[in-house]
Amino acid sequence: MIPGLGTALNTGTVLVGATLGLTLGRVIPASLQQTIRIAIGLFVTVIGMQMALKTHNPLVLLVSVLAGVVIGELLKLDDGVQAIGAWAEHRLSRGGEPGRVSLAFITTSLIFCVGPLTVLGSFLDGTRGDITLLAIKSTLDGVTSIVFAATLGWGVLLSAVSVLLVQGSLTLIAVLIHAGLSDSQTAELTAAGGIAVLGIALGLLELRTIKVANFLPALVVAPLLAGILHAFRLLS
Repeated sequence: MIPGLGTALNTGTVLVGATLGLTLGRVIPASLQQTIRIAIGLFVTVIGMQMALKTHNPLVLLVSVLAGVVIGELLKLDDGVQAIGAWAEHRLSRGGEPGRVSLAFITTSLIFCVGPLTVLGSFLDGTRGDITLLAIKSTLDGVTSIVFAATLGWGVLLSAVSVLLVQGSLTLIAVLIHAGLSDSQTAELTAAGGIAVLGIALGLLELRTIKVANFLPALVVAPLLAGILHAFRLLS
């Protein structure tokens, strides 16, 4: 198959799902939307915990997250992401809850772009033309986008761009260098992503506002650190 087909499919399912969700959102009572949002927050908490527990070495996870957060704070990544959402909201929205677009964009972008299916699926697509994993992910993301769009609004549509850029970039890298991540590197990347997802859950549950985008560098630090330790036989 043509490399990138899996990413195109995933982007399409997010757009279709979000569009359906926006339609349903108009008929779902506000109280029910709030309850659904809490339920989603609890579900995302479970997913984040499962991902974080994938780590092979908790110390690697800790160092990766701490280093990633420091880098994210220095680069002011969350401020940049918030600015993108605020700009889009100012240009396209016609009222509504301030920051709602930013919340929807950041939340769904991280959920759709973090995890083993994203990394492994993109690399399989790029190296073998096998879109099986991304087809599974597309189905899950499509259903999820319906619920998120119904409760968080049209900002979910913007996450399709994140899916296209992140998965497209990973697929392109795989095509160019025919490389992938080892099991240990994938595990640590997934665990670091789980920490970020837990931060999302706290926001959805309205317990605490966390600058989740500042955690994103940990997704780079984690596999790099795991690779270095594995090379020195300090990590299996």
